[in-house]
Amino acid sequence: MDSATSEKSIIALESWLQSPPGAYVREWEQRRLDELTADIFGFNAVQIGTPMIHALAANRMPHKLLADTRVRGTPPEEGIRRVDLSCDCSELPFATHSLDLIVLPHVLEFATEPHQVLREVERVLIPEGQVIICGFNPYSLWGLRQFSGRVSRSHYLPEVGEFISMPRIKDWLKLLNMSVSHSHFGCYAPACRTARWLNRYAFMDRAGARYWPYFGAVYMVQAIKRVKGMRLIGPAWSKKAAKSPVAVPATNKHKEQSNG
Repeated sequence: MDSATSEKSIIALESWLQSPPGAYVREWEQRRLDELTADIFGFNAVQIGTPMIHALAANRMPHKLLADTRVRGTPPEEGIRRVDLSCDCSELPFATHSLDLIVLPHVLEFATEPHQVLREVERVLIPEGQVIICGFNPYSLWGLRQFSGRVSRSHYLPEVGEFISMPRIKDWLKLLNMSVSHSHFGCYAPACRTARWLNRYAFMDRAGARYWPYFGAVYMVQAIKRVKGMRLIGPAWSKKAAKSPVAVPATNKHKEQSNG
Protein backbone atom coordinates (compact mmCIF):
# COMPACT_ATOMS: atom_id res chain seq x y z
CA MET A 1 0.00 0.00 0.00
CA ASP A 2 1.38 3.39 -0.96
CA SER A 3 2.39 5.27 2.21
CA ALA A 4 0.85 8.58 1.15
CA THR A 5 -2.43 6.96 0.16
CA SER A 6 -2.38 4.90 3.36
CA GLU A 7 -1.89 7.96 5.55
CA LYS A 8 -4.68 9.85 3.78
CA SER A 9 -7.12 6.94 3.96
CA ILE A 10 -6.41 6.27 7.64
CA ILE A 11 -7.09 9.87 8.59
CA ALA A 12 -10.24 10.04 6.44
CA LEU A 13 -11.72 6.80 7.76
CA GLU A 14 -10.93 7.46 11.42
CA SER A 15 -12.36 10.97 11.19
CA TRP A 16 -15.55 9.59 9.62
CA LEU A 17 -15.87 6.81 12.23
CA GLN A 18 -16.01 9.47 14.95
CA SER A 19 -19.10 11.05 13.35
CA PRO A 20 -22.68 9.98 14.25
CA PRO A 21 -23.05 7.70 11.19
CA GLY A 22 -19.59 6.29 11.94
CA ALA A 23 -20.65 5.45 15.50
CA TYR A 24 -23.78 3.81 14.06
CA VAL A 25 -21.62 1.60 11.84
CA ARG A 26 -19.13 0.78 14.60
CA GLU A 27 -21.91 -0.34 16.93
CA TRP A 28 -23.36 -2.75 14.36
CA GLU A 29 -19.96 -4.10 13.29
CA GLN A 30 -18.73 -4.56 16.86
CA ARG A 31 -21.83 -6.54 17.78
CA ARG A 32 -21.59 -8.73 14.69
CA LEU A 33 -17.82 -9.27 15.06
CA ASP A 34 -18.27 -10.35 18.67
CA GLU A 35 -20.79 -12.95 17.51
CA LEU A 36 -18.63 -14.27 14.65
CA THR A 37 -15.24 -14.39 16.41
CA ALA A 38 -16.34 -15.78 19.79
CA ASP A 39 -16.34 -19.40 18.59
CA ILE A 40 -13.31 -19.31 16.27
CA PHE A 41 -10.51 -21.24 17.96
CA GLY A 42 -6.77 -21.47 17.39
CA PHE A 43 -3.60 -19.76 18.58
CA ASN A 44 -2.89 -16.68 16.45
CA ALA A 45 -5.34 -13.96 15.37
CA VAL A 46 -4.62 -10.61 13.72
CA GLN A 47 -6.75 -7.54 13.09
CA ILE A 48 -5.41 -5.39 10.27
CA GLY A 49 -6.35 -1.71 10.28
CA THR A 50 -9.16 0.37 11.83
CA PRO A 51 -8.05 0.45 15.50
CA MET A 52 -11.31 2.19 16.47
CA ILE A 53 -13.02 -1.19 16.04
CA HIS A 54 -11.99 -3.91 18.50
CA ALA A 55 -12.54 -6.80 16.09
CA LEU A 56 -11.00 -9.49 18.33
CA ALA A 57 -12.52 -8.40 21.64
CA ALA A 58 -14.66 -11.54 22.02
CA ASN A 59 -12.13 -13.99 20.57
CA ARG A 60 -10.29 -16.27 23.03
CA MET A 61 -7.09 -17.06 21.16
CA PRO A 62 -3.93 -16.65 23.30
CA HIS A 63 -2.08 -14.49 20.76
CA LYS A 64 -3.93 -11.50 19.27
CA LEU A 65 -2.32 -8.60 17.43
CA LEU A 66 -3.49 -5.28 16.02
CA ALA A 67 -1.56 -4.45 12.85
CA ASP A 68 -1.75 -1.18 10.95
CA THR A 69 0.25 1.04 8.64
CA ARG A 70 0.86 3.57 11.40
CA VAL A 71 4.13 3.49 13.36
CA ARG A 72 4.17 0.97 16.19
CA GLY A 73 4.01 2.52 19.64
CA THR A 74 2.44 5.78 18.43
CA PRO A 75 0.45 7.19 21.37
CA PRO A 76 -3.19 6.28 20.72
CA GLU A 77 -5.72 9.03 20.24
CA GLU A 78 -9.05 9.02 22.03
CA GLY A 79 -11.00 5.87 21.13
CA ILE A 80 -8.08 4.38 19.16
CA ARG A 81 -6.06 1.47 20.53
CA ARG A 82 -2.28 1.21 20.45
CA VAL A 83 -0.92 -0.62 17.40
CA ASP A 84 1.15 -3.77 18.06
CA LEU A 85 2.68 -4.09 14.62
CA SER A 86 3.30 -1.66 11.77
CA CYS A 87 3.22 -3.30 8.35
CA ASP A 88 2.38 -3.01 4.66
CA CYS A 89 -0.95 -4.76 4.04
CA SER A 90 0.24 -5.98 0.66
CA GLU A 91 3.34 -7.63 2.19
CA LEU A 92 2.33 -9.10 5.54
CA PRO A 93 5.28 -9.86 7.86
CA PHE A 94 4.00 -13.30 8.86
CA ALA A 95 5.21 -16.77 7.94
CA THR A 96 3.22 -18.82 5.45
CA HIS A 97 0.48 -20.89 7.13
CA SER A 98 0.96 -19.20 10.52
CA LEU A 99 -2.36 -17.47 11.40
CA ASP A 100 -5.72 -18.94 12.38
CA LEU A 101 -7.82 -15.79 11.92
CA ILE A 102 -7.48 -12.44 10.15
CA VAL A 103 -10.02 -9.61 10.34
CA LEU A 104 -10.01 -6.84 7.73
CA PRO A 105 -12.36 -4.04 8.84
CA HIS A 106 -12.60 -1.63 5.87
CA VAL A 107 -9.11 -2.43 4.60
CA LEU A 108 -9.69 -3.62 1.02
CA GLU A 109 -11.69 -0.56 -0.04
CA PHE A 110 -8.89 1.79 1.06
CA ALA A 111 -6.03 -0.34 -0.30
CA THR A 112 -4.37 0.52 -3.61
CA GLU A 113 -3.99 -3.22 -4.37
CA PRO A 114 -6.91 -5.07 -2.71
CA HIS A 115 -6.24 -8.25 -4.74
CA GLN A 116 -2.67 -8.39 -3.40
CA VAL A 117 -3.89 -7.88 0.16
CA LEU A 118 -6.21 -10.88 -0.19
CA ARG A 119 -3.43 -12.97 -1.74
CA GLU A 120 -1.25 -12.21 1.27
CA VAL A 121 -4.10 -13.10 3.63
CA GLU A 122 -4.51 -16.46 1.87
CA ARG A 123 -0.77 -17.10 2.12
CA VAL A 124 -0.42 -16.53 5.86
CA LEU A 125 -3.61 -18.36 6.89
CA ILE A 126 -3.32 -21.99 7.94
CA PRO A 127 -5.46 -24.57 6.09
CA GLU A 128 -9.03 -24.09 7.37
CA GLY A 129 -8.00 -20.68 8.71
CA GLN A 130 -10.60 -17.92 8.51
CA VAL A 131 -10.87 -14.34 7.33
CA ILE A 132 -13.59 -11.79 8.11
CA ILE A 133 -14.01 -8.76 5.82
CA CYS A 134 -16.03 -5.61 6.57
CA GLY A 135 -16.97 -3.19 3.81
CA PHE A 136 -19.34 -0.47 2.65
CA ASN A 137 -22.04 -1.65 0.27
CA PRO A 138 -22.13 0.44 -2.95
CA TYR A 139 -25.64 -0.91 -3.69
CA SER A 140 -27.36 0.84 -0.79
CA LEU A 141 -28.85 4.21 0.11
CA TRP A 142 -25.44 5.24 1.37
CA GLY A 143 -23.78 4.03 -1.81
CA LEU A 144 -26.26 6.05 -3.88
CA ARG A 145 -25.60 9.11 -1.72
CA GLN A 146 -21.86 8.65 -2.16
CA PHE A 147 -22.22 8.33 -5.93
CA SER A 148 -24.22 11.57 -6.15
CA GLY A 149 -21.64 13.22 -3.89
CA ARG A 150 -18.93 12.60 -6.48
CA VAL A 151 -20.83 14.96 -8.76
CA SER A 152 -21.79 17.56 -6.16
CA ARG A 153 -18.45 17.24 -4.30
CA SER A 154 -20.37 16.63 -1.08
CA HIS A 155 -19.30 13.16 0.01
CA TYR A 156 -21.11 11.26 2.75
CA LEU A 157 -18.54 8.46 3.19
CA PRO A 158 -14.75 8.96 3.07
CA GLU A 159 -13.86 10.29 -0.38
CA VAL A 160 -10.69 8.21 -0.80
CA GLY A 161 -12.47 4.86 -0.58
CA GLU A 162 -13.23 2.65 -3.59
CA PHE A 163 -16.16 0.59 -2.37
CA ILE A 164 -16.40 -3.05 -3.43
CA SER A 165 -19.65 -5.01 -3.61
CA MET A 166 -20.13 -8.24 -1.66
CA PRO A 167 -20.59 -10.39 -4.82
CA ARG A 168 -17.26 -9.09 -6.10
CA ILE A 169 -15.55 -9.91 -2.80
CA LYS A 170 -17.00 -13.42 -2.94
CA ASP A 171 -15.64 -13.87 -6.47
CA TRP A 172 -12.17 -12.83 -5.35
CA LEU A 173 -12.31 -15.23 -2.42
CA LYS A 174 -13.47 -18.07 -4.65
CA LEU A 175 -10.48 -17.57 -6.94
CA LEU A 176 -8.25 -18.05 -3.90
CA ASN A 177 -10.02 -21.30 -2.90
CA MET A 178 -11.67 -19.61 0.08
CA SER A 179 -15.28 -20.57 0.64
CA VAL A 180 -17.73 -18.13 2.20
CA SER A 181 -19.35 -19.53 5.34
CA HIS A 182 -21.36 -16.49 6.51
CA SER A 183 -22.37 -13.11 5.13
CA HIS A 184 -24.37 -10.30 6.72
CA PHE A 185 -25.73 -6.87 5.81
CA GLY A 186 -26.54 -4.11 8.31
CA CYS A 187 -27.23 -0.39 8.87
CA TYR A 188 -30.35 0.24 6.76
CA ALA A 189 -31.04 3.82 7.87
CA PRO A 190 -30.81 6.57 5.20
CA ALA A 191 -27.65 8.67 4.87
CA CYS A 192 -28.31 11.03 7.76
CA ARG A 193 -25.55 13.05 9.41
CA THR A 194 -26.98 13.43 12.92
CA ALA A 195 -27.63 10.86 15.64
CA ARG A 196 -31.13 12.30 16.09
CA TRP A 197 -32.19 11.44 12.54
CA LEU A 198 -30.40 8.10 12.54
CA ASN A 199 -32.34 7.15 15.67
CA ARG A 200 -35.60 8.20 14.02
CA TYR A 201 -34.96 5.65 11.28
CA ALA A 202 -34.00 2.85 13.69
CA PHE A 203 -37.11 0.92 12.63
CA MET A 204 -35.52 0.46 9.19
CA ASP A 205 -32.89 -1.83 10.67
CA ARG A 206 -35.58 -4.30 11.64
CA ALA A 207 -37.58 -3.87 8.44
CA GLY A 208 -34.55 -3.87 6.16
CA ALA A 209 -33.17 -7.15 7.45
CA ARG A 210 -36.52 -8.72 6.57
CA TYR A 211 -37.74 -6.99 3.42
CA TRP A 212 -34.64 -5.67 1.61
CA PRO A 213 -31.73 -7.59 3.20
CA TYR A 214 -29.14 -6.92 0.47
CA PHE A 215 -29.30 -3.13 0.66
CA GLY A 216 -27.68 -2.52 4.04
CA ALA A 217 -25.03 0.20 4.09
CA VAL A 218 -22.32 -2.17 5.35
CA TYR A 219 -21.63 -5.88 5.01
CA MET A 220 -19.51 -8.57 6.60
CA VAL A 221 -18.15 -11.70 4.90
CA GLN A 222 -16.60 -14.68 6.67
CA ALA A 223 -14.61 -17.20 4.62
CA ILE A 224 -12.55 -20.34 5.23
CA LYS A 225 -9.31 -21.23 3.46
CA ARG A 226 -9.72 -24.60 1.73
CA VAL A 227 -6.81 -26.78 0.67
CA LYS A 228 -7.45 -29.39 -2.00
CA GLY A 229 -6.78 -32.94 -0.90
CA MET A 230 -6.94 -32.06 2.80
CA ARG A 231 -9.70 -33.34 5.04
CA LEU A 232 -10.00 -32.66 8.75
CA ILE A 233 -11.08 -35.63 10.89
CA GLY A 234 -12.54 -35.73 14.36
CA PRO A 235 -10.89 -37.17 17.49
CA ALA A 236 -10.27 -40.93 17.48
CA TRP A 237 -12.21 -41.40 20.70
CA SER A 238 -15.52 -39.95 19.47
CA LYS A 239 -18.57 -42.14 19.95
CA LYS A 240 -19.29 -42.23 16.24
CA ALA A 241 -15.80 -43.51 15.47
CA ALA A 242 -16.02 -46.11 18.22
CA LYS A 243 -19.22 -47.60 16.79
CA SER A 244 -17.94 -47.71 13.22
CA PRO A 245 -16.82 -51.15 12.03
CA VAL A 246 -13.11 -51.58 11.42
CA ALA A 247 -12.26 -52.72 7.91
CA VAL A 248 -10.13 -55.86 7.65
CA PRO A 249 -7.81 -56.27 4.64
CA ALA A 250 -8.73 -59.10 2.28
CA THR A 251 -5.41 -60.89 2.89
CA ASN A 252 -6.08 -61.01 6.64
CA LYS A 253 -9.59 -62.35 6.05
CA HIS A 254 -8.13 -65.17 3.92
CA LYS A 255 -5.66 -66.07 6.69
CA GLU A 256 -8.45 -66.11 9.31
CA GLN A 257 -10.52 -68.50 7.16
CA SER A 258 -7.51 -70.77 6.60
CA ASN A 259 -6.71 -70.92 10.32
CA GLY A 260 -10.35 -71.59 11.15
